[in-house]
Amino acid sequence: MSLAGKTLFITGASRGIGLAIALRAARDGANVAIAAKTAEPHPKLPGTIHSAAREIEQAGGKALPLVVDVRDEASVAEAVRQCARTFGGIDICINNASAINLASTEQIDMRRYDLIQQINTRGTFVTSRACLPHLKRARNPHILTLSPPLDLRPKWFAGHLAYSLSKYGMSLCMLGLAEQYRADGIACNALWPRTTIATAAVEFALGGAAMMSRSRKPEIVADAAHVILNRPARECTGHFFIDDSVLAEAGVRDFARYSVEPGAVLLGDLFVDRTSPAPPGVEIEFMS
Repeated sequence: MSLAGKTLFITGASRGIGLAIALRAARDGANVAIAAKTAEPHPKLPGTIHSAAREIEQAGGKALPLVVDVRDEASVAEAVRQCARTFGGIDICINNASAINLASTEQIDMRRYDLIQQINTRGTFVTSRACLPHLKRARNPHILTLSPPLDLRPKWFAGHLAYSLSKYGMSLCMLGLAEQYRADGIACNALWPRTTIATAAVEFALGGAAMMSRSRKPEIVADAAHVILNRPARECTGHFFIDDSVLAEAGVRDFARYSVEPGAVLLGDLFVDRTSPAPPGVEIEFMS
């Protein structure tokens, strides 16, 4: 499996899971457009589009750093045009940019409510739509979105309704696009981690070194994405994947290497059903 010569347009790729996916593709020799807001160093979060570009180039890929706010349709459209012009097209769209806010209905202010809806659901829709004309011309086109399996049980909404609406909105985009563009051969899928992932954004938003020590590294999501993106697009669309299940199906048996702290009991992520079977040997504790 290889993404050599493929062009990936990845939102939020200056750090965390987005950067991990970019680096995994870069090791194959892929072209990566880093579409993110951070051009200058953030006071609390590491990485910029320029530092990400250097890492991608060092890993063996070609990088195009682009300042993009996914809330701005014109910004996204121009970035997509630059990516296609620079690399001769777009093969893969990764909707990774996302905002986290777990405030309850009465606690969240409407400015923050609007922010997470605009970045998460609207950003996914705008970015996917902008990439579609190029994906229609690609040989094995994929849209992959970092969003959860669709499960409408009330428990996933009651505690943090605003955030749940935004993340499920991303998943609904994949559900609709998968069917709408099935005949065009564009694979549209969602990918979600079984456990919490140790990213600076999660630590900043949710807090706690203890949570990070019981999380997995972003590389597990990147490796799962790599497997999905190498599958034939016409045979793999409309799915809601869990990272370690994808890797187990691909033959991975050693998941300990993905743990931040080897041997620690992992924390299950939001939106993952505790009855969903984890690979053998994986021990998970759910937060609720």
